[in-house]
Amino acid sequence: MQAPVLHKIHHQHFWLSAERAVFWQEQQTLILSDLHLGKSGHFRKAGIPVPQQVMKENMQRLLNLIQYFKPNKIIAVGDLFHSAENLELELFKKWRYDFEHIDFFLVKGNHDILKRKWYEEAEINLIDDRLIIDLFSFTHDQCDASEDLYSFCGHLHPGIVINGIGKQSLRFPCFYFTPTYCILPAFGKFTGLANIRHSKEDSVYAVVDKALIPIKG
Repeated sequence: MQAPVLHKIHHQHFWLSAERAVFWQEQQTLILSDLHLGKSGHFRKAGIPVPQQVMKENMQRLLNLIQYFKPNKIIAVGDLFHSAENLELELFKKWRYDFEHIDFFLVKGNHDILKRKWYEEAEINLIDDRLIIDLFSFTHDQCDASEDLYSFCGHLHPGIVINGIGKQSLRFPCFYFTPTYCILPAFGKFTGLANIRHSKEDSVYAVVDKALIPIKG
């Protein structure tokens, strides 16, 4: 795994990982968004042959991050799951019990439609609206526009287009930081991308081949 990249906000240290997550040093907290666990199982139920390896790879990446950063807390800013309960979600629940010592917070996203009892059984603290810690807020589908709180959100699956020679271009997932909020890349790889338009005041880090590349405005 590539060494994380430091991004400071309000004198706090946020370490960006090419595995599409952020580690908040002062809070010993891992922050991520849009895993969409169970999505491949949902497609298989519909007769679309998506391999289960998709989920296994996502969970292995999450395990690697836990082993590397050793967080005390995980915050998922929405769409941890994709749909109704299926076998893949039961596998997640077993995985969760192996890390009971880590507090797990989920800011509810539009795809998190499981019954509240399921989250309780998985020892997930479900937040219906937004979570606030110190000078930071965590929401799902819309970052807060506040001068007092810096906001982290997800939902959009941000992507950035990088142009090469010969009019070639490629699109990559990215971390998108503005002066007041950050849109996190989708942690799950079985997702689409939405192009973002950034200005000189913004900081963008493209995730390219397991590496982070800063993009200038």
